[in-house]
Amino acid sequence: MPYLYQDSKARPAANPGAARATHSSGKGYEQLRQECLLRGVLFEDSDFPACNSSLFFSENPPIPFVWKRPGDIVKDPKFILGGATRTDICQGDLGDCWLLAAIASLTLNEKTLARVVPLDQNFGPGYAGIFHFQFWQHNEWLDVVIDDRLPTFKGRLVFLHSAELNEFWSALLEKAYAKLNGSYESLKGGSTIEAMEDFTGGIGEMYDVKAAPDNFYEILGKALKRCSMVGCSIDTSSAAESEARTPSGLVKGHAYSVTGIEQVSYRGQQVKLIRIRNPWGQVEWNGPWSDNSAEWRSVSPAEQRRLSQAARDDGEFWMRFEDFKVHFDKVEICNLTPDALGDSTAHKWEVTIHQGSWVRGATAGGCRNFLETFWTNPQIKLHLTEKDDGQDDCTFIAALMQKDRRKLKKLGAEMLTIGYSIYESPGRDGHLGKDFFRYHPSKARSKTYINLREVSHRFKLPPGDYILIPTTFEPHQEADFCLRIFSEKKAITEDLDENVAIDLPEPPQPTPGPQETEEEKQFRALFEQISGKDMEISAEELEYVLNAVLKKTKNIKFKNLSLISCRNIISLMDTSGNGKLEFSEFKVFWEKMKKWINIFLQFDFDKSGSMSSYELRGALKAAGYQLNNYLLQLIVLRYSDEQFQIEFDDFLNCLIRLENASRVFQALSVKNKEFINLNIGE
Repeated sequence: MPYLYQDSKARPAANPGAARATHSSGKGYEQLRQECLLRGVLFEDSDFPACNSSLFFSENPPIPFVWKRPGDIVKDPKFILGGATRTDICQGDLGDCWLLAAIASLTLNEKTLARVVPLDQNFGPGYAGIFHFQFWQHNEWLDVVIDDRLPTFKGRLVFLHSAELNEFWSALLEKAYAKLNGSYESLKGGSTIEAMEDFTGGIGEMYDVKAAPDNFYEILGKALKRCSMVGCSIDTSSAAESEARTPSGLVKGHAYSVTGIEQVSYRGQQVKLIRIRNPWGQVEWNGPWSDNSAEWRSVSPAEQRRLSQAARDDGEFWMRFEDFKVHFDKVEICNLTPDALGDSTAHKWEVTIHQGSWVRGATAGGCRNFLETFWTNPQIKLHLTEKDDGQDDCTFIAALMQKDRRKLKKLGAEMLTIGYSIYESPGRDGHLGKDFFRYHPSKARSKTYINLREVSHRFKLPPGDYILIPTTFEPHQEADFCLRIFSEKKAITEDLDENVAIDLPEPPQPTPGPQETEEEKQFRALFEQISGKDMEISAEELEYVLNAVLKKTKNIKFKNLSLISCRNIISLMDTSGNGKLEFSEFKVFWEKMKKWINIFLQFDFDKSGSMSSYELRGALKAAGYQLNNYLLQLIVLRYSDEQFQIEFDDFLNCLIRLENASRVFQALSVKNKEFINLNIGE
């Protein structure tokens, strides 16, 4: 499918109170619920039916699943029983521990939880078999409705479930998230930070625990204090190690939640502890400070109550922070955007958002390794004007997210390898060209190019103007993207997409007969030979004339011009409206043609007779047409071939159509001006 850049202007963060209804009927949750109540039926979601296609897209179910409503599974179903807590999340037979770890973190913040899981839902009065949940997607909050039919086997839930068998909020949340992404199978494998962002609209940061900063404990404490969501995991060295248990009770390649960080007084010393939760709801750390370890005997009962310490096999455990750094490898922190924090919270971020696309042949230039096309990527200007309090630099986080790749899994799409580079601005407006990047090194860049949904990094740079280039690693890879800039102080961003502008020279006047050049005299002789006494030629005759002339030109390797091109030429130049070209009209066109040929040769770098579509922006600008990304992408889709090459015949057609369009535009502008002047005169 083609990806087309639509609108890249910086936007504020989305308002969570205005979640958009997503059901294909166009109706919202409440309207659908009321309709079911009036008809006396239970809701059945045609957008996500209770069938195998909602479960898997690449295989058949391994067991015969039966879709059942909670009332058919237990006698007294509850939406939430005794509050939504992290013990309500127990993993089933789906490899989505990354999602479950995020849900466990979600329960630690009541306001955030209440947004994702509207709490005014139940199985009591007003029950109609319909529930709804809200998720953030690329700067927009979506309201996802589902029916409550859940996949079961032998009367038990197959996937996510609560430790309380008659509690269903977590299973229904998983179903809504599966619907958002196309199927349950689409949830297999992922990064906890991905779901955390979809629950909050927040921005993720990844830390390598072994290379974490000295104040990492304080960073984690500050993150939890400001209601950020935190996950952690242990790396695997091979696929065989995935979900392998270590002698210490930890699981490799498995997503955990960080649910607390505290210091405890132990034998006269302060010990740094961290609390971790396994979404399985069991299998815990068995080392120092684990549930039944000897260390707790030296801690007062009051201190244990403060830490909510209890020896239960519930998947949650404390461990010493030094042990955590030894055993765990990755930490993911989801910082909440300003809209996700309560008004009383002092820690807020300024955020701006850009939506864009990488389109093959136009704006999918790849990373700096591919200099010839790198400059064609979208370019975003970043103005850093306010220093951090008491600092000389400006702090910001740049997060680049590729959109909808999980949803497109069933079509064969995979996560692309993405990243970005940041350059100091040269102080001029407009899209920067190839030579700028040839001679200027980047000022900063993403830590790595990686095939995750989002790549983010924290930077400190002096105040000034910078250019951020979001890219895929390889050129020619298509995707939509969302770029978010979070800053501690206000930062201003703008897309360097160029305004549409036309700057054409005055058309040349035909040379009087006695003053004709030798070239024009040869054309006249050819014209007389083909056209006859009226000195007018048809499109077919023009095709013969132009191809005969071009074949004799030594430095041109063009293929023959097409009949369609010649018809377009006549439509551009024919002033009499008889569908033919007079010699005087031909002479004017030939001057244009020579200029366009020279431009084409200038941008045909390998002298192959065709031009890379990535050079089209520069070639059109040389011809007097400055286009934005959206128009450029449309033209590339229309005129380039599968190898992103543009033949001269297509280039010629493009220029003719642009000139025709510019004439219409100018005529309309004149009419509008006359209309305005007329009104002013009245």
